[in-house]
Amino acid sequence: MREFIVEADGGSRGNPGPAGYGSVVIDAATGETLMEAAEYIGVATNNVAEYKGLVAGLRAAHRLDPAATVRVRMDSKLVVEQMSGRWKIKHPDMKPLAAEAASVFPSSQVTYEWIPRDKNKHADRLANEAMDAGKRGEQWSPSASTADLDARAARAAAEAPTGPPGDAAAGAARARAALAGRGGGAALAETSPAPAPAPASASGSAPAKAPPAPAPASSSPHGAEAESADRRAARQAPRVGWAAPADLGAPATFVLLRHGETALTPEKRFSGSGGSDPALSDVGREQAERVAAALAARGTVQAVVSSPLKRCQETAHTVAARLGLDVHLEDGLRETDFGAWEGLTFGEVRERHPEELNAWLASPDAAPPGGESFAEVTRRVSVARDRLTRAHAGRTVLLVTHVTPIKTLVRLALGAPPESLFRMELSAASVSAVAYYADGNASLRLLNDTSHLR
Repeated sequence: MREFIVEADGGSRGNPGPAGYGSVVIDAATGETLMEAAEYIGVATNNVAEYKGLVAGLRAAHRLDPAATVRVRMDSKLVVEQMSGRWKIKHPDMKPLAAEAASVFPSSQVTYEWIPRDKNKHADRLANEAMDAGKRGEQWSPSASTADLDARAARAAAEAPTGPPGDAAAGAARARAALAGRGGGAALAETSPAPAPAPASASGSAPAKAPPAPAPASSSPHGAEAESADRRAARQAPRVGWAAPADLGAPATFVLLRHGETALTPEKRFSGSGGSDPALSDVGREQAERVAAALAARGTVQAVVSSPLKRCQETAHTVAARLGLDVHLEDGLRETDFGAWEGLTFGEVRERHPEELNAWLASPDAAPPGGESFAEVTRRVSVARDRLTRAHAGRTVLLVTHVTPIKTLVRLALGAPPESLFRMELSAASVSAVAYYADGNASLRLLNDTSHLR
């Protein structure tokens, strides 16, 4: 059974006065922000706004999974004690709201916990965003919200090691914690190596046989010289050290969305940029709608960039329409050109091109006949990454792209070797996320999330 955390808050500037609420649903297992809600409600009291935030949070959690258990956390002692049954509800404005909150889930599925105000910053920020929007004569818009990013940064800073003023080691430790995304709303998904390599095609299929184990550095078919070239192409920054500055500023966050299914995806066929350009299937279009709804609910995406291939553009336009954003194309995000292997399954490639396939599995410099090598893809993806991080510093950008570009961005963020491409699974319409900081370092925040499809 899933478990959600609902954090809710409300405020009134005058009590009674212009009021708004905010609520957030968090996956208790991963810490990932699943949904946000906020609304300007006109003139009301603090207590009414807090109750309305509670109702909105519970309803959002119910939409995600009506069978889930829910832990409500609020800094309103009144609401927590009344909903727990320890205090009587006397005010006539509170009774219908409390009854509405109690009706969303069976009482056996919900518990209530009081938390200090400084532990409820995400919902508080949403409530204030709603009140600010009301002051402008508008309603809160998820696309303009920065509450999730602000709350993530605050949690990272709060959970980082501390030390006396001027303690350089403690300051660096805080920077390392922030880079690692500790305590944030997007969790790093743990994956184990697949039993067979996944050819980096748009189908994301897993080949029938595992690639040869990487040779020791001294006998690697790539050699130190090839590895050095790969590092130069990726332009990786040094790892964060103890002397790193603590104030890195807001990162450029890339939400990496793999396009929805095409007719080739279930058949696990190589589908790159050198063959046909398939459109989304009916399943793929439904996946695009689902991810659009999930990203709209989260409300943190500020721009949409897409591979020029049809399946990505369809996915991107579906999401962008829901977010009220335009789609910008980036050629560097297109899929690998698989040359003569386009449209074939891994088994068919093994049968028809055994030597070329073995070479491709063993070296990032080997390419399918008439296609691109992973080294070539790394170079163009790296150029696109650098251009986009400069253009979108401090912003959250949705990149709609393919298996190989996403795996490449993840690999480079982790400083992982080229063979790690075969040890990642990326499902159709899955979401991953990488944050890029001003000093050139990167932090993997999420990998292959498909919760929005369930």
